[in-house]
Amino acid sequence: MTIPDPRHIGNGCEIPTERYADQPYIVRTDDGAWLCVLTTSGSVEGASGQHIISMRSTDRGTTWSAPVDVEPADGPEASYAVLLKTPYGRIYAFYTHNTDRVAAVKTEDGGVFTRVDSLGHYVFKYSDDGGRSWSAERYDVPVRAFACDRENVYGGALRFFWNVGRPLILGDAVYLVLHKVGAMGAGFFAQSEGAFMRSDNLLTERDPARIRFATLPDGEIGLRAPAGGFRVAEEQSLSALSDGTLFCVYRTIAGWPACAYSRDGGHTWTEPAFLTYAPAGGRGDHDVAASLRRVKHPRAANFAWRCPNGMFLYWFHNHGGAFIQANHDWLPYEDRNPAWLMAGREVETPAGRMLAWSQPEILLYDDDPYVRMSYPDLVVEDDRYYLTETQKHTARVHAIAPALLDGLFGQWENRTVAREGLLLEVDGPADTAPMPALPRFLERDYASPTHGARDVRAGFSLDLWLELPALAPGQALLDTRAPWGQGLCLRTAEAGAAELLLNDGRQECRWAGDPGLLTAGARHHLVVTVDGGPKIITVVIDGLLNDGGAARQFGWGRFSPTLREANGGDTLHLAPAVRHLRVYGRALRTSEAVGNWRAGLSSPEDGDR
Repeated sequence: MTIPDPRHIGNGCEIPTERYADQPYIVRTDDGAWLCVLTTSGSVEGASGQHIISMRSTDRGTTWSAPVDVEPADGPEASYAVLLKTPYGRIYAFYTHNTDRVAAVKTEDGGVFTRVDSLGHYVFKYSDDGGRSWSAERYDVPVRAFACDRENVYGGALRFFWNVGRPLILGDAVYLVLHKVGAMGAGFFAQSEGAFMRSDNLLTERDPARIRFATLPDGEIGLRAPAGGFRVAEEQSLSALSDGTLFCVYRTIAGWPACAYSRDGGHTWTEPAFLTYAPAGGRGDHDVAASLRRVKHPRAANFAWRCPNGMFLYWFHNHGGAFIQANHDWLPYEDRNPAWLMAGREVETPAGRMLAWSQPEILLYDDDPYVRMSYPDLVVEDDRYYLTETQKHTARVHAIAPALLDGLFGQWENRTVAREGLLLEVDGPADTAPMPALPRFLERDYASPTHGARDVRAGFSLDLWLELPALAPGQALLDTRAPWGQGLCLRTAEAGAAELLLNDGRQECRWAGDPGLLTAGARHHLVVTVDGGPKIITVVIDGLLNDGGAARQFGWGRFSPTLREANGGDTLHLAPAVRHLRVYGRALRTSEAVGNWRAGLSSPEDGDR
């Protein structure tokens, strides 16, 4: 059954696997097919029998050919393959291979792990027929040892690593990404850092034994977490700016992703720093605060891709991870639902060209908040954008809605008020206004034999310009509640926050925006969106999507999937602080909220329209 929201992962086209499904990565073959390689097994992640398969699609992922083994299930564990296509059509698959059939490994704290899918040899096979078959021989990639290798419990005799980063072609060179592990232990990978394999002849040399590889960066240490960011720095994603500068972003366990730039081909890198929405000194930033505002992300893959239009897209999860202060521990690998997307553009800074990022949009979600989607790949064909992802059991291909992408790519320049779905517009100050009916979240399904609920996945947005003389909590800005409480109320909350209450007469939900963003006596633009697809409430203040800041892990919040509606009385009561109001009968995208803010800034004489 089609779910009435293209962002729901159930609407994607499934990529066949055995049971476990990981890293569905794609290249286009010379005959126009999509070749997908992924890691699978009949059991769970890390189990014996984990191996690599490939398959082809000639209809953009709608259907797939029968799987072909890159490595068989009865061989040593083979895992986490990435693909690279040469200009003459050969396709390489690079992956981790437990060639020596190691059965168990020691941890740094004296324990033992029997999971052995992230160690051994870095290897490749190749295909000269578009992935229909693979070379019988497997070739080792010689990887230079770093200090973390020599300092592991085996003194470097056994090395730990894996790879999720897409290979990069830059000029005549190829860059492969490795995540070296210096210690196994708490959280499985207890210490990790990024390295790169550069080849200057892989694109032209047809004898695999003659391919040259150099390990980067120079020296004994790879890309690690910034100071204070603990010991985990992994799943590096590599891309290139238009001037050849390398950009790398990767996960940490500090609550923020890290990044670094290289201007000499990967030999040396800038000091790793936590990723911010804009670099210091960049021109054209929509707010100075963007250069100080860190992107939030947990211990999960976060990838950046350069697009054909010269801009970038970045996949992440837009919250700060779950750090448990009481015992200084983490809940690892959680909350990968929903997936968010934002656009990047190059900006000139005193340090050279760098990337600035838009405000993010919800890209994909599942109704079950415990489902975790990750390890995406981006495919662009005929100006259409597709993403693969996996929740470790089912891998899928998704077409990205063009409107979402257009909004992200154009977010910096958008100064147009969104009109689609506009139900009410009020020039303030005004005491009351007729309240239009908002879409219901749930309806009775008379086509069902039980006449049960049908989730229509509708939503709405409230868009306000306001000027509060004081920030005392409990001031109702908008209120439609009936005497028994049904309806909505937008009001001030503690510490200069705005809070939305939703009541359907049976239950009440509420969510407050980030504290400290509203200032008494100042004019602010506030957009609160109730998105009935993922059941998420978002708050955008002065063009910035609330992300929790330093106060909390999440800036967005979930509301009950059984909430039926937010309609109350027929009259909307407005506070004098509301200078202008728009009510939309749909959920605005973040980019539209930013556009409404910019439109108000560019024409203040029109009453912030």
